Amino acid sequence: MSVSLNWVAAAACAETCAGQWPASEPGGAIIGFDRQGIRFAYAGGLESLATGTAFSPDSVVRYASVTKHVFSAMVLQNADLVGLDDRLGDHLPELQPPLADVTVGRALDMSGGLPDVRECLTLLGLSVYTETQKQPLLDFLNSLTRLNFDAGTDVSYSNSGYRLVEAALERKGKTFDAFVQNEIAGPLGVFLKAPEVWNDPVSGLVPGYFKDGEMWQLSAAGLHISASGSLTGSGNSLAVWLQHLLAGGDRHAGLLAALSATRCMADGRPSDYGLGLRWSELAGRRFVGHGGSHPGYKSYFLLDAEAGTGFVVVSNRDDTNGYKIALTAMGALTGLPLPQTNCTIPDGLYVTETGPYWIEMAGGIATYLDAEDTLYDEGDGWFSSRSASSPMRLRWTGSALEGEAGYVERRFLPVKPEQASADLNGHWVAAQYGARFDIYDGMVSMGIGPTRHAMPLVPLGNGRFLFTLTDGPWRKRICLHDLTGGKVELVLSRSRMMEYTLAR
Repeated sequence: MSVSLNWVAAAACAETCAGQWPASEPGGAIIGFDRQGIRFAYAGGLESLATGTAFSPDSVVRYASVTKHVFSAMVLQNADLVGLDDRLGDHLPELQPPLADVTVGRALDMSGGLPDVRECLTLLGLSVYTETQKQPLLDFLNSLTRLNFDAGTDVSYSNSGYRLVEAALERKGKTFDAFVQNEIAGPLGVFLKAPEVWNDPVSGLVPGYFKDGEMWQLSAAGLHISASGSLTGSGNSLAVWLQHLLAGGDRHAGLLAALSATRCMADGRPSDYGLGLRWSELAGRRFVGHGGSHPGYKSYFLLDAEAGTGFVVVSNRDDTNGYKIALTAMGALTGLPLPQTNCTIPDGLYVTETGPYWIEMAGGIATYLDAEDTLYDEGDGWFSSRSASSPMRLRWTGSALEGEAGYVERRFLPVKPEQASADLNGHWVAAQYGARFDIYDGMVSMGIGPTRHAMPLVPLGNGRFLFTLTDGPWRKRICLHDLTGGKVELVLSRSRMMEYTLAR
C-alpha cells in the first residue's frame, strides 16, 4: 500500500503540538525524518525550570522503555551466548520454576507472564522513591514462584524479562552500556548513555517534572534501572539511530525487520509486540515503534519501514502523550485518517464473576487492572484498544462487557454496591519480605510512621475490593482479592501474584 508523503502537513502538525507546551513550563521536542536526514524539528517549553533554558532537540532526556529495542538488538547480536529459545533458568540457575522455564524470547516479547519488579515493590508497600540495588532485586526475582499467567497465554507489559536477560548477558561478560557505546554512539557520532541508577551523573541530562496539583515538582526514582529503560540521549540522537535502522546499512542490515518480526502466542496466534517494538496501524497501514515513561519523562517513536519515515517525541514532563503526537503526525504525513473512538460502552465499574479482573469505563477510556487505554470503534459494536502491550477487544451486550482483555476471553458484569466484609479485618503479612498492612472498618492501612496512610476499600463483590494508593507522581488502584483460607492477593496489571496471609 503506497501513500504520498506530505511533509508540509506533518511539519505543521508537529509545530502545533510543540506549541502546546507553554514557554514557562517543562516541554519537549518533535522530530520528523526519513532515510536521508531530519526533515524538521520543533521544540517547546523549558528543559529546566531552574535556569529557564529552552527545551531543544539536543536536550538530553531519559528515553525509558524506548531502550528496549536497543537492548533486544544486543541480545540478537549475542545469540551464540543467549538464544531466544533458551530458558531463563539455563543462564540464571537461581531462578525457580515457573519463572526459570520462561524462554528468553517470551521474556522480551511480553508474553512470559513475568511479574514486573516495580509493581511488585508497590504491592509490598515500597515507594517509587525507595532506593534499590541490582543484586537484591535479582534475589527478589529468584524468590518468586508465581507468574502473572502461564507463559504464552497472554500479553502484559513487564520490565522484569529485560532485567533478567541483561543479568544473563552480564554473566557472559557483555554489558549494555558497552554495547551502546561500541555499536551505536561511537559509530554514529551521537551521545547516548545507559546509567544504572537514577543518581548516576549523565552529561547534559535535563531534569524531569510532574504536576502535583498546581505546582511542578522535580521527579525522582529509586529503582535500579535495568536495560528495560536505562538509555539516555537527545531527540536528535534517537532520530539519527532510527534513521540508521531504517536505512538498514552496515552491520545492522536487517535489524529492524528482526526486531519487529511477528512473535506468536503458545496457540499460534500472532502478537503485535515484537522484541522491544510494537506494531500499530492507521487505515490498514502498519507502523512500528515504542514509547517510554519514567517519572517526569515521556518519549515515543513511530516508524514507517516501507516509506522510510519516522517521528521522535521526547519530553521532560509527565503528562506528554507521545504516542498521540507521533500517530497524529504520521496521519498528517500520509493523509491516512486517525482512528475514531465513538465508544458507546456505558461508563462504570465492571468485574468478572470470579478472579481479580476488573475494568472501569469512563468516556471511552478503559482502565483494566489499572492500565489505561483508549478504545477505538472497530464496527458492529466492537471496540479495541489497538495496543500491542495491553490488547483489548470488547462489546456491550446490554447486560455485560464481553470479548478479550489481553488474549483471554473475559466477561465483565457491572459492579453492584455492597458493604466491605468484616471477615478481612486484621493484620496481613507477606512474611518472606517483611511486608504488612492492616484492614479495619473498611479501610486498608499501609506504611509506618508519617508515611502510614489509610485507604478506603471499594467492594467489587465476591471477595474483590479496590483501594487507591498515591505515591508521588503515581496513583495506583490495587485490587485486593480474597483467596479464602486466610490469604489474599494484591493485583496490578503488571504484578498479579503478591500474596499476604492473615496473622494469627
